[in-house]
Amino acid sequence: MNFTVWLIKRLAQAAVVLLIMSVIVFLGLHMIGNPADILLAPDATQVDRAELIERLGLDLPVWQQYWLFLKSALQGDLGNSFVYNTPAVTLILQRLPATLELAVLAMIFAVFIGIPLGLFAGLKPENPFAKLITTGSILGFSLPTFWVGLLLIMTFSVSLGLLPASGRGTTVRLFGVEWSFLTLDGLRHMLLPAINLAMFKVSLVVRLTNAGVREVKSLDYVRFARAKGLSPLRVVRRHILRNVMIPLVTVLGIEFGSTVAFAVVTESIFSWPGAGKLILDSINALDRPVVVAYLMVVVTLFVTINLIVDILYRVLDPRVRTEAAA
Repeated sequence: MNFTVWLIKRLAQAAVVLLIMSVIVFLGLHMIGNPADILLAPDATQVDRAELIERLGLDLPVWQQYWLFLKSALQGDLGNSFVYNTPAVTLILQRLPATLELAVLAMIFAVFIGIPLGLFAGLKPENPFAKLITTGSILGFSLPTFWVGLLLIMTFSVSLGLLPASGRGTTVRLFGVEWSFLTLDGLRHMLLPAINLAMFKVSLVVRLTNAGVREVKSLDYVRFARAKGLSPLRVVRRHILRNVMIPLVTVLGIEFGSTVAFAVVTESIFSWPGAGKLILDSINALDRPVVVAYLMVVVTLFVTINLIVDILYRVLDPRVRTEAAA
């Protein structure tokens, strides 16, 4: 199977996944409450209630509401927010860059801290520092995100006064989008929430790298490479690390998607104005178009990441290319 045919099949599968998820999300949200109960003032009359329900299209059967949503979605319109009276996609895209830069920084921490620590722990498992790394990774799995976030604020913001506890700080507009990472003040504001997001990811990468190195270093081809007289650094770089990275690519891709999707707790603790904070406010207000649009954007992100991971697999692992060509 050549690459073009494979790519078309993957895109078709992605379209089916998006369609199924849209049905699940749409039907699920329409079973939870009535937005009119929240949007109307306490002294609103039944006439006001009926007019609002009709204006929002909530008086139509669910299947008809979904059909209208699907037709609009195919044209790039996921509806208007009930609360802000603004296109839901516009609201999400305005907030998404803040979440993305936080997630990217968290994953950078995970990769550049987790992989070296896991590599060291796997190569020298009896070393006291390696045992400390393993113990620390277990601790990172166990600590609740909200508790770590509050502890970071109390330590570095309240007690030491080193880093700000909330907001994005000074931003710079690039390509029509406000970014925090382009200013020193913005980076200072990003540091604590990014560390909070990265704690679990670093622990996960350490554990996976450690386990992968322990498994790979005893295989025959690694022993053969050492027997040929290759330097330890080259053996690690060419034969151990490259094979360990194959499963890590998949995990890192999925974890990046989950970091974006589930940054709600961190964004709430640090008052970070990202998409996670927006979706939390929208759920509280039963703002269905925003919730549906956010979940569809997240599903699209996961599908895209999985596609990129599959492509990287073909690049990193020759066996995948051979099987695909057969």
